[in-house]
Amino acid sequence: MKELVVISGKGGTGKTSIVASFASLLTNKVMVDCDVDAANLHLLLSPKIEERHQFYSLPKAMINREKCNGCGLCEDTCRFEAIKESTVNPLGCEGCAVCSRICPENAIEMVDTVAGEWFKSNTTYGPLVHARLGAAQENSGKLVTMVRSQAAKTAKKLGYDYIITDGPPGIGCPVIASIGGASLSLIITEPSLSGIHDLERTIDLLEFFGVPAMVCVNRWDICPENTEHIKEICRKRKIPFAGKIAYDNMVMLAASRGKSVVEMNSRIIDEIIKVWEKVFEVLCPNMKL
Repeated sequence: MKELVVISGKGGTGKTSIVASFASLLTNKVMVDCDVDAANLHLLLSPKIEERHQFYSLPKAMINREKCNGCGLCEDTCRFEAIKESTVNPLGCEGCAVCSRICPENAIEMVDTVAGEWFKSNTTYGPLVHARLGAAQENSGKLVTMVRSQAAKTAKKLGYDYIITDGPPGIGCPVIASIGGASLSLIITEPSLSGIHDLERTIDLLEFFGVPAMVCVNRWDICPENTEHIKEICRKRKIPFAGKIAYDNMVMLAASRGKSVVEMNSRIIDEIIKVWEKVFEVLCPNMKL
C-alpha cells in the first residue's frame, strides 16, 4: 500500500485544493484529512457520512463534591491554575493527575473527555476518513494517528492500493503524526519569502524522519523569481521538483461551490495533471497511470 501525504510549511498554499484534484485523477484509493484542527477537504468532496465516532482526549480532573472537604490542597498544587474553589476548569486542566494523587479524601477522579469526532464517509471519488476536533481541544496528533490508522484499515478491507492524505500545515506534532511511515510527501509551497522559509523547515523535518519528499510551487506566476529560487533550493538539496501551478481565480470559485478545480473549466487543469504524473512516477516508479 502506498501513501502520499501532501503537506505545506504554512497555511494557505492551496494544499487541500490540490489534494481534491488528485483525488479525481486516481482510482483504487482512500482519502484522509489529517488537518483535524481545521479540516476542510470534506467541503470540496461533499461526503456522505456512513460512520460517526467520538474521539477521547487525555482525561480531565473531576471533583466529587460529596467527598471533597474543601481543604484547597488541589488548588494550591495545580500548576496550571485550573482549580478554583473546588471547581475544575476543563479548558485549563492538562490532565497531569497530580491533584487526584494528592487529594486526602480521594475526591478527584480523572475522567475521559470527548474532544472531537472522526468519520468514515463516501464521496464521488471514493472513501474519505476525516475528523473534527472540538474547540480549544488538544491532542490533535493523537487524532491524526487515529484517522490515518482507520484509513489504512479501510484501504486494506477494500483491497485498495493507495492512500492520499491531506496533511496539516506547519512542522508541529500533527505534521509529524501525518508523515510517519508515509511512502512519499509532496510539499506544496508558494513563491513568497515566508513560503520559502517554511519550505526549508519542512524539508528539514522530512529529512530527519527519513520520508522521501517532492516540491510543488502553487501560484508560481505571482513571483517567478522566487519560483526559480525554490527550484534552486530543490536542486541543492536533491529534492525532486514536481512542477508548478499558476494562479487561477477558478480555484476559489470551485471552493465556493464545493467542487475540486478539475471539475471546473480551469486553465490550470493540465498543470495539475502534469504535477500528478510526476508525483505518481516517484510514488510508483514501476507502474503507469
